[in-house]
Amino acid sequence: MDRILIRGGTPLNGSIQISGAKNAALPLLAAGLLCEGQYNLSNVPQLADITSMVDLLTQHGCIISVDGNNIGINSDNITNTTAPYDLVRRMRASILVLGPLIARFGVARVSLPGGCAIGTRPVDVHIKGLQKLGAQIELSEGYINASAPNGLVGATISMPMVSVTATENLLMAATLAKGETVLINAAREPEIIDLANCLKGMGAIIEGAGTDRIIIQGVEKLNGTSHSVIADRIETATYAIGAIITQGELTLTHTDLSLIPTVSEALARAGAIIKETPNGFSIKANSGIITGVDVITEPYPGFATDIQAQMMALMTLCTGASMITETIFENRFMHVPELARMGANITVHGSSALVRGVSQLSGAEVMATDLRASVSLVLAGLAAKGDTVLSRVYHLDRGYEKLEQKLTQCGAHIERYKVAAEA
Repeated sequence: MDRILIRGGTPLNGSIQISGAKNAALPLLAAGLLCEGQYNLSNVPQLADITSMVDLLTQHGCIISVDGNNIGINSDNITNTTAPYDLVRRMRASILVLGPLIARFGVARVSLPGGCAIGTRPVDVHIKGLQKLGAQIELSEGYINASAPNGLVGATISMPMVSVTATENLLMAATLAKGETVLINAAREPEIIDLANCLKGMGAIIEGAGTDRIIIQGVEKLNGTSHSVIADRIETATYAIGAIITQGELTLTHTDLSLIPTVSEALARAGAIIKETPNGFSIKANSGIITGVDVITEPYPGFATDIQAQMMALMTLCTGASMITETIFENRFMHVPELARMGANITVHGSSALVRGVSQLSGAEVMATDLRASVSLVLAGLAAKGDTVLSRVYHLDRGYEKLEQKLTQCGAHIERYKVAAEA
């Protein structure tokens, strides 16, 4: 098992190139099941979750080539429409093959997903939406068994809750359905827009992506295309917070400030000085003071739940106090006890955490509990006095490409080492 050692107290200074968005790349990979001919993606991050999705598509029969950050897919000879548990359990995003499989091949058998232990994320919205499109679905022995022998038929689907993956699944399925589909209460994330743009490159007819109402006119078939994955807004926000928490200055490239409007506004209130550049933006702390700010996680364009843990790490060093309220996932404060081990003063009241700023954090042995919690502990370790040792770093490998390399080139003292298998 790997661990990461962080020797804190050194400001981050320099430039970091932001990778392609994992949360955009995963549905884009699944979209390869929809089209005929060669399909090429560029700017794909090299991450464990990407490898898991490639493995899943390969077992379906896709011919896949991987060259660094470029992935080519050909799904002209699909041999298997079952997504097995041993692959799907690695990550919840595997559910994204359900819509494309049922839309193009009329049948799919997909294991109920696993993934992070940050709360219940039911697939009911996916299932009910596909049923509205005419799919026959039953749950049996831990699998979703779906069929549509006569094809899917367009419908108006009003989703009871905003769900990014359900919006993506239904959007992909609707591209090959007969007639018009309207998705109401659709997710508005930049990743949805990126997926829609790629699907339109394949020949799909889509309007309204980025709003809460998406209209899709079904077509008979989709063709291969080439598409570049958008920048990762979560990674962008994470390194922006890294600049402030270490009292340094970073220039983030190959990204766009418009991807994190609510986060950048919160960081400005906390004391960050942010300046746009031709290929991204620069960010630094103002006078070494971090001001406490309150944040509430909400669906996009609200404050992203995937940045809540990182923001909490920053607020542990604020002047005064901060209230952080989580409205998306019920178990997403699992990093609080680990931050407390480093000297943070945090009190959890239900879905809210009151963070009283302290003058200094101290290095400690801590354990990652999920992807975003793990990187919040890295940020805290970078700012802390002394050494921090982070275990269960495989969570980090699911979502942050070349994290140690990117931080080291900006002055961080961080290294990975191996230990005997952990219990």
